[in-house]
Amino acid sequence: MTKWLYLIGAIVLEVGGTLSLRLSVDSAIWFVGVGIGYVGAFACLTLLLRAGAPIGLTYGVWAASGVALTAVLASVLFGDPLTWLMSLGIVVVVVLSAFAMGTVVNLLA
Repeated sequence: MTKWLYLIGAIVLEVGGTLSLRLSVDSAIWFVGVGIGYVGAFACLTLLLRAGAPIGLTYGVWAASGVALTAVLASVLFGDPLTWLMSLGIVVVVVLSAFAMGTVVNLLA
């Protein structure tokens, strides 16, 4: 269960850092959120790896989840474009991540 919390924390913090980066265009105070998000994400990843999760699978799930979630949230929050091709890419990421999750479930248990 702890490994899952580290993975979810890493994803949420990375997405928060990236969205803060977009917000920093208008207000420099958001650089604080960028720093907290990215440092926190890598701290969670480090804890996850120390807990025994394999780096290849860990990085793949973290990166793919972060990209997909950031694209969707940027569209909702900032009106960034989300084309059909981008949406198709997100669906592919979600489907492939679902297959990987079978492995992740066993490794993070």
